Amino acid sequence: MYNKRIIELRESKNIKQYEIANILNIYSGTYNQYETEYTIIPLKHLIKICDYFKVSLDYIFNFTNTKKYNGLGTHYTKNLVRLRLKEFRKENKLTQIKLAAILNTTHSVIADYERGRYLISTSFLYEICKKYRVSADYILGRIDSPKYLK
Repeated sequence: MYNKRIIELRESKNIKQYEIANILNIYSGTYNQYETEYTIIPLKHLIKICDYFKVSLDYIFNFTNTKKYNGLGTHYTKNLVRLRLKEFRKENKLTQIKLAAILNTTHSVIADYERGRYLISTSFLYEICKKYRVSADYILGRIDSPKYLK
């Protein structure tokens, strides 16, 4: 999902795993589990990594070879994420129940994301973006364009 790119970025700057772990304020063993994808990295940590290396989430997810978009923001808000997720779902004529089935989760999880109760999980964001070629950075409100990937 993302491990090759974060390893490549870290090694290209000659940075050790423990240094990234310190930036994320986590144990180095936890960060090691992220790089091996033994544990899925929470979105808030993945965004911090993107911000640190000044790259897009789409690049980290290997959806594009463009490292950084023009106007790439470093912040996101749950409110914008919830609105863009709902917009995406409606544009693709998906009900919350249908999207939940695609992601192998429950309707209430999708409803909670769209209410802004929780930030979407990394794995669900990845699956949506990969299947529908929508930009993860767009869904998170880090960019306004491109909305869809080529």
